[in-house]
Amino acid sequence: MKTKNIIFLFLAMGTSLLSAQNLQLHFDSRHSLYGNNAAPINFMTATFEMYKADKWGSTFMFADFDFSYNDRNIGLVYTEIARDFKIGNFPLMPHIEYNGGIGLARDTEFGFTIPNAYLAGASYSFKLGSFFMGTYLAYKLNAFEKKSNDIQWTVNWNGNLLNNKLTLSGFMDLWSENKDRTGKSGESGKKAVLLSEPQIWYNFTPNFSMGSEVELSYNFVKAQEQNRFFACPTIAAKWNF
Repeated sequence: MKTKNIIFLFLAMGTSLLSAQNLQLHFDSRHSLYGNNAAPINFMTATFEMYKADKWGSTFMFADFDFSYNDRNIGLVYTEIARDFKIGNFPLMPHIEYNGGIGLARDTEFGFTIPNAYLAGASYSFKLGSFFMGTYLAYKLNAFEKKSNDIQWTVNWNGNLLNNKLTLSGFMDLWSENKDRTGKSGESGKKAVLLSEPQIWYNFTPNFSMGSEVELSYNFVKAQEQNRFFACPTIAAKWNF
């Protein structure tokens, strides 16, 4: 459950020394909705997020653990780590980021990797009404068998309503990548990939929340299938440390 909005929440608040962590547990129902086109089974995903701000900028990372392998063991681990650098009071911040992961193919003993991606660009944060917003534009190197030089644009949002009882958050990523990841298919050119994960949380206490996330994607699930749109909702709980 890829969530990045917490970075920009604290940067927009102008704080210099803050840290936050949370643990989320999601029930993902994509198999019930799309069958094997999306996933061989429904599964649980645990997500750990960490944010730390300092006088030089901020660091954010998360790790997803999908319990999608045989006997509900962990079948996929995916992580992202990002760093923004402050340059005095200049509104744009240099942004660097790494994405990647590993997994096991269900009903086999074969492992696979999620190709690494390396990003470098600039980020900007601002406030819009009750919402803290952030965006960045970055060069993206997708380390496929046939390397792909690309661009990614990301928008993030986070806002509390109803006396902090309701939280709306999420992100949207839009990037390009080679149609041919291996150099063997003969396809040429780029394709656009869209991934967005809006979340809604009801905060029972400052620490405990329940809600949902909807993964909206185009050309993302099963990369070999072109021009596919998926909307995959979850039922989720979150604990803020």
